[in-house]
Order: sequence, then structure tokens, then C-alpha cells
Amino acid sequence: MYRVDQITLTWVRIPLNEPFRISNGVVAEKDGIVVALHSDGLTGYGESSPMAGSFYSADTPESCWQQLVESLAPQTVGRTFESLADACQWLDAVPGSNFAKVGIETALWDLEAQRRGMPLHELLGEQANEKPAAAAQSGLAVGLYPTTADLCRTIERYVPDGYKRVKIKISRGHDVELVQAVRSAFGDTPLMTDANADYTLDYQPVFEQLDQFGLLMFEQPLGGAMLEDSAKLQSALKTPICLDESLETLKDVQRAIELKSFRIGNIKIQRVGGFWNALEVYRTLRSAGLSIWVGTMPELGIGQAQGAALATLPGCDFPTDVEASLRWFQDDYIDPVLDVHQGLIEMPQAPGLGYRIDQAKLARYKVAAQEFRA
Repeated sequence: MYRVDQITLTWVRIPLNEPFRISNGVVAEKDGIVVALHSDGLTGYGESSPMAGSFYSADTPESCWQQLVESLAPQTVGRTFESLADACQWLDAVPGSNFAKVGIETALWDLEAQRRGMPLHELLGEQANEKPAAAAQSGLAVGLYPTTADLCRTIERYVPDGYKRVKIKISRGHDVELVQAVRSAFGDTPLMTDANADYTLDYQPVFEQLDQFGLLMFEQPLGGAMLEDSAKLQSALKTPICLDESLETLKDVQRAIELKSFRIGNIKIQRVGGFWNALEVYRTLRSAGLSIWVGTMPELGIGQAQGAALATLPGCDFPTDVEASLRWFQDDYIDPVLDVHQGLIEMPQAPGLGYRIDQAKLARYKVAAQEFRA
């Protein structure tokens, strides 16, 4: 049993090293809302981290901040929970979006791991009844670029870090030639595409062409709700379809499995609202015999570290999108910053999340802050 004594919210904004372009938008800065939960002398941290501009989901930093300040934090502070399960199930039932709730939910897991004196990835393994790995495999993700030469130069810059696969973004009219150029430049490097739901079934001939390149997967080729169309496309292709935006809830996952809409599931902690729901999706995908990997937006330090921890679970057969902090951002607020060595992210062994929050950097990049006490 524990009581939430205080909640501190800090909205930060950190510049990206370069604009990140996908099929339906571009961002040049990363917003994240850092949630600190104080309980019995311990502080657990989470991050609410929707993309700016609402081009991945309807949630934005502004909408999540409003929900946290006006509703979620006031309802949570002062509340006593019997257990982690009690807290997560209560929060899941409270009105609000997953992208807002996840900051509080994941902070609860950090608190629980600290209370029990175990690293976060080991707590996740215990809850999943699995033995986690000591490191997560990391894959390189690159956005859309003005030319194929720019795309290949970016990939070449990060090859020395040993990333275990390359993911490139595609969009209508910018697809086959991009894959062709990367295959030509980097040979049999494990390669996948991500369309961020830009296509319809009318573009099946494009994917039939891409089917010849020996790709790991096509991530989210069709719109999120197009599960029947995705099943038709998957039946026509040998390359596995991976669903991302389509898998917002456990019901979505179950329906997509029933329809045979995909062969690989992407779990984003932010999208599903926290670790409790992520583990539910994980178990469901595992039971169905489907492959899994852990995606990212990318988030800032806490969110990235959380994704890496989840990616250590067995059955996460493909490298996570979690990359080194300084791959994307000019700075980060965790210490040490998240790093990749030989394509691996080593798990911290300290209790909880395992990274220190640099308060000076939170102050430097602060957009807004709010405190709630019981």
C-alpha cells in the first residue's frame, strides 16, 4: 500500500538535431511532459510524450498538459493504492487519453521498482513471467529526405554505431526508389519501411514491387482503421505487415489477429497508455505466435529508457526504434544520456528506471510547470 503525496509536472521542449519528416508531417523540436510522483520518500518518473502537431495521433502536448493539470493529476494526488495493479487499473478506468495517462502510469512502475529494489526491466520481466535480456537491440530509423543521396548519407553516418537494422520512412510517390537506393548502397543490411498509414489498398502494386527487396517488414502501410484491407494486402504479400497506429487498444489487437491483418506487432508504451496495457498486448501477441518489437515516437530520455526496458522481453524479435539520445536531440534531461554501443542498449542495474533526472536541464528547457500536493 502506498499514497501519492505529491505530483510535479514539467513540460519541456528540446530542439532536434535536424527536422524529422514522415509521410504526414514534420517536427523540429521535441515536447515532453515529465511527471514526478512522490510517495513515502521516493520519487518515480514518467513521461507523457505525444508528437507536436497531432499528425501521429489526435493528442498533442497542449491537450495532454491540459488533461494532466485539470483532471488526472488532481485525481491522483492524495490517493492511496493497495498495489501496482490496483493503481494501474484505476488509472486505466479514469477518463482521459492514453498519451496523457502514460506519464502517471509509468511513474508508478518506477516507484514500484524502487520500492522493491529492482531494475525496471526486471520488474517488467517478473510481471510478464519472462526473463528479460541484459540489453536491448537498437535499430536505426531515418525520416524522409529531399534526395536519396541525403537519405543514404544519413544512414552512412550512423553505420559505425552498429545498429541492428535500418528503417526508412516512405510515402506515396516516394517509396520504391528509396528502397532501391538503400539496397544498392548498403547491400543486405536488414531493412524495413514505415509508411505511417499513408497508403490505401489501391497502392497494392507498389507493395508488390517492394515485396521483391527482401525487407523485414512493411510497417503500417494502410490507415489505422483499415484492418480488413490490411488483411487483404497481407494475403497478397510475402513480406510481413507490421501494425503500429492500428493497435491502440487490446480490442484492436484481438480484431487484427482474428482478421489476419498482420504478422508483426509494434508496441508503443505511449500509444497504449503505459506498461500495464503494453504487457497485455505483449501477452496477446505472444499467445497468437506473432512477432513483436517496441516502437518510439521518439520520446525524450525517460520515455526512451522505458521503451528500451520493455524491449528486453523475450519475443521482441526485432530491434527497438529506441536510439541514442543524441542521435535525435541536441540534449536530453537524463544523466547519463541514453547511448548505443555495438547496436545494444545496456540495461541499468540500479533500482527503478536507472537514470538520474538532471533538474538543471529540466529548468533550462522548461515550457511550463505545475505542482500538486495532497
